[in-house]
Amino acid sequence: MIRINLLQADRERAKPKASSFQSAAQRATLAGSLLVVATGLGVLWWWWALDRQSAQLNADLLAAERETARLKTIIEQVETFEKQKQQLQQRVALIEELRQGQGAPVHLVDQISRAVPDMLWLTEIQQNASNELTIQGRCATLTALSDFVGNLERSGFFRRPVEIVDSQVETLQAPAGELIKFSVKAQFQMPGTAPATGAAAAHARR
Repeated sequence: MIRINLLQADRERAKPKASSFQSAAQRATLAGSLLVVATGLGVLWWWWALDRQSAQLNADLLAAERETARLKTIIEQVETFEKQKQQLQQRVALIEELRQGQGAPVHLVDQISRAVPDMLWLTEIQQNASNELTIQGRCATLTALSDFVGNLERSGFFRRPVEIVDSQVETLQAPAGELIKFSVKAQFQMPGTAPATGAAAAHARR
């Protein structure tokens, strides 16, 4: 009597299916492991790139701060130089003004003395802060007074017109006879200076 074990044959036919399932599971596990590893490597690379970028930004910020400090120092030095330059310019202008002012009284006296004609004498000269002169004196004739005023105007050191503000005849004891007492107003200015205009001129006349 021949016996055939059918169960054994079914088991043998079932074995390839189990092996195939295990192979698929292994492949899935391997793929998952590779995905995890790749993800980890990607995260590590991203973190490394951010760290490098952060380090570069910190270096750039430090360099910018140093450059800002350097420029601030240069700006402070430039401002100091500008202040010193202004002070020097003011000193030079003051020295030049004083130098010109020292020559003005000499020219004033010289020009007045040159303008005095014969038969005319000066008794008093007054000068205010605006360089306006009041000249008083005596002369023998009105012609001498007219020549004196004309000489002042032609000198170039007195602003036109030179005004005769007062003239009176004085009777003196013999042998002097009669003399003319006069008062003249003149505005002294150095040649090349601009004449006062408007309110400045009105103030100077007062």
